[in-house]
Amino acid sequence: MNAGIEAAGFFGLLDWEELTGLNRFWLDMISIPIFSAVAGLITNWTGVIMLFAPVRFTGFYVPGLKTIFPFLPRKVQILPTFAPGGILGFQGFIPARAEKMASLMVDNAVAKIGTAKDFFDQMDPRKISAQVAHVALPNVRSMVDTIMITEHPQLWADMPPRAREAIYARVESELPAITDRAFDFIGANIDQLLDVKLMVVGYLRRRPELLKDVIYGLGAPELRFMTRIGVIGFPFGVVLALWLSLLHYSTPHGDTPAVIELPGWLYTILHLLPSWAWVVLGAAMIGVVVNIIAIKVVFEPASPKPRYRYPWRVAKFAKRQHQAAADLGHAIGYQIVTLDVVTEQLLDGPSGDKTRAVIAHFLKVEIDRVLGPLRSVTRLAVGPRQFDAIQATAGVNLAAEMKPWLADDVDFSQTTAASVDRLATEKLRELPPEEFVEMLYTAIEQDAWLLYAHGGALGVLVGVAHLLIFGV
Repeated sequence: MNAGIEAAGFFGLLDWEELTGLNRFWLDMISIPIFSAVAGLITNWTGVIMLFAPVRFTGFYVPGLKTIFPFLPRKVQILPTFAPGGILGFQGFIPARAEKMASLMVDNAVAKIGTAKDFFDQMDPRKISAQVAHVALPNVRSMVDTIMITEHPQLWADMPPRAREAIYARVESELPAITDRAFDFIGANIDQLLDVKLMVVGYLRRRPELLKDVIYGLGAPELRFMTRIGVIGFPFGVVLALWLSLLHYSTPHGDTPAVIELPGWLYTILHLLPSWAWVVLGAAMIGVVVNIIAIKVVFEPASPKPRYRYPWRVAKFAKRQHQAAADLGHAIGYQIVTLDVVTEQLLDGPSGDKTRAVIAHFLKVEIDRVLGPLRSVTRLAVGPRQFDAIQATAGVNLAAEMKPWLADDVDFSQTTAASVDRLATEKLRELPPEEFVEMLYTAIEQDAWLLYAHGGALGVLVGVAHLLIFGV
């Protein structure tokens, strides 16, 4: 690159030294640190955005992409930039890895809070039982009517009103005891009926927006810090400016000898790359280093270390464990392990048939008792198979009715959520700092190399922009 271009920007259209009255040293010392600080801020700001947005894949069709996709490296294929059919676009790293991120959250947080029984006990099975009995009581008559009319309408139509009233009254009086026995049994066997990991992973996988909100809420102050710390690009820019000045003033310019005389071997080593290449390479390195420092300050070390090893002594996220545990505990109690989520998993999950069988069993026993002396007559009237079908249908009907009964009572749901919130918060606060920090770190660490690559790429763009504006 000749001296004319080296002294000017905008492809030689502007001579900044003549325009400002400053020599090359001061031009670089002022402009490069400012550009580096701006680059650091933009790099970290966009990097945090890339972690979470967009929640759903957004892209467009690219002709030929479907053909070349199989030949791309595996490391590239798994990026959240491709969709089937030759679609190129982007999805936030965390929503794109929703199932994996949810699994990591369960392993590093939910599983350490307690088992399915711990959560269920915190919700208080007896309170749930009492709630089911309370909200089911006004529906007993219609439920009995539905069962009997569905399974054997003629028998129910022919039954005397006093006999019907006796059955209604018996079921109503025994309903709390029925539900108590059923939920005692469910509580004692909850670990076989409810898989917490499967429940949480499935729930969050179907709701990437919720997963994004939970993870962002867990580390919001640290993520904002990661953006602000981008300004440390400024001191790195000073170092780069001094390096470029050394290169500039150790080089003869036309008839002007070098200001700084270097031994021949040292001169050769320092000038292996042209000045413009040092600008681009230095800007890329600043973009990567700023990202690395931001992540290190937030997550390392989890326990205090001497300042000669870590100038900041302890990770920012570890310092905030008490409050962050409360934030995550609240999210678990009110958004993830909620009564309606647990109820849905119990009744409609992989073990839902077992739960329904439990309810059916207890109702079958109770129907036998309720019918009492009429049992043999009823069995003869409707037939053994039909009689057993009535009993089984009762369990299925009650199981189907339970979900809306529980979910519709907002106050009761909030009470159980508060209990789970307290349990989760206490357990998370008791975790060793290393394990607590790991919860958020694993979510970001998975794609940290992409953040570094992103920082390097933006650094290159900023370096090129500086070259175009100020020259070399």
